[in-house]
Amino acid sequence: MNMSSKKKVAAIALTIAALTLGSIGVASADAKGPAEGAAKSAEHDANRAANKAAHDAQHAAKEALVATTIGVDAATIKTRLAAGETLATIAGAKKDALIAALVAFKTSNIDANVAAGKLTATQATAMKAGLTAHVTERINAVGGKEKDPKGPKPPKGHKTPRP
Repeated sequence: MNMSSKKKVAAIALTIAALTLGSIGVASADAKGPAEGAAKSAEHDANRAANKAAHDAQHAAKEALVATTIGVDAATIKTRLAAGETLATIAGAKKDALIAALVAFKTSNIDANVAAGKLTATQATAMKAGLTAHVTERINAVGGKEKDPKGPKPPKGHKTPRP
């Protein structure tokens, strides 16, 4: 065997060794990956379900507060909002009481988020600063929601084409 053949054989042997060791490393990482990935996925799903339940509970509490404050059942409120009325119109003379009740409700939620460490005191102060104006704007909006003059937004996760 001449010298260049020995170098080729050595290079091939090193390549095979490197590929074999690399494959073993990938295989061992794969062995851990799915189990850890499944655990993380299950944890994510549980957190997501808990957050959805908390959100749904908050929504139901707010809906009950509105119905109780203005003295109209939730189904009637939903029907009238869908027909194009504002929550302020539905509330009538109880509009100011509704604004006060919703501001108090949202303030207590902000305070709870501060206590839970989800918000800082500075963030809470900023959120509370415009709360009455925001609530007033929302109940005066048709359907209970502000309309975007640019139209509806695309679903999250989708990219819109740039002009």
